[in-house]
Amino acid sequence: MDDILRIKSITEMHQVLGLPAPKHPLITMVQKQEIPEASKNTYQNMVGMKLTSELFSIAYKDKVSGSMTYGRNSYDFQNGTLVFMAPDQVVMGGEFDIVEDDKSWMILFHPDLIRGSQLGNTIDSYSFFGYGSNEALHVSEEEQEYLGSIAKQVKREYSQNLDIHSHQLILSNLELLLNNCLRYYDRQFYTRTSFNQDFVAQFEHLLKEYFSTDLPVELGLPSVKYFSDQLAMSPNYLSDLLKKATGSSAKEHINKVVIDRAKGALLSSHDSISEIAYGLGFEHPQSLTRLFKSKTGMSPIEYRNLN
Repeated sequence: MDDILRIKSITEMHQVLGLPAPKHPLITMVQKQEIPEASKNTYQNMVGMKLTSELFSIAYKDKVSGSMTYGRNSYDFQNGTLVFMAPDQVVMGGEFDIVEDDKSWMILFHPDLIRGSQLGNTIDSYSFFGYGSNEALHVSEEEQEYLGSIAKQVKREYSQNLDIHSHQLILSNLELLLNNCLRYYDRQFYTRTSFNQDFVAQFEHLLKEYFSTDLPVELGLPSVKYFSDQLAMSPNYLSDLLKKATGSSAKEHINKVVIDRAKGALLSSHDSISEIAYGLGFEHPQSLTRLFKSKTGMSPIEYRNLN
């Protein structure tokens, strides 16, 4: 039995919320006052239910009760938050609850809206669509108002009579919204310097520990998800945190340690390239050779002979 509510279109989302047919088939903005009173109980019953959709979602909540959890730490926030959801992500229905807050809103858009456009080509660069709900963007009152005004402009564009300029203006305002969210996320990373450094230290410890045990042989090369699970955060958030704090992504950190350990093994042992590769967790020796050459400009054999 399928216990996940699956939403495939803007029209289906409107039906779930008890709203009239959408004014645009590929994008909508929903505000609390638009949801019929009779539908609010149905919507609130989605709390605890698993939800997935084929849509991108940007959900602004004006009020946050209690504290938000980042990793293993809790922080109190008084300001509003934004949570982002990409197509095919599975979340709990309550994570996008906008019913309770007067100023809350939600923009949903189908990937077909941006297909073939500049935004379609760059959408993957907005890595916050892969963050967890506990990694929400926290914004000041001034920022809330600005983002809300852009969201309303998106709505104005798709609500009026469509013309040859409408599509581009919708995309331009949507991109403006996302770029400002990216700016505020960068600020959020930078203003949590001590918090971020704690996680950097924990990540580096876990990374060194991994290669100091038999885990590479047992589990293979570690993935970013392996470490993000250990640190109780999403892979995208961990990688962005490391990038902001150190200049290198999580994958780049992993590759650096792999190369350093490969260099050590090449110079301090007579093990074959295959033995070194398997010991580091590679399934195929050629994979180590390709990575090593891409990072050092020479093959493992060349490096060994040169040194």
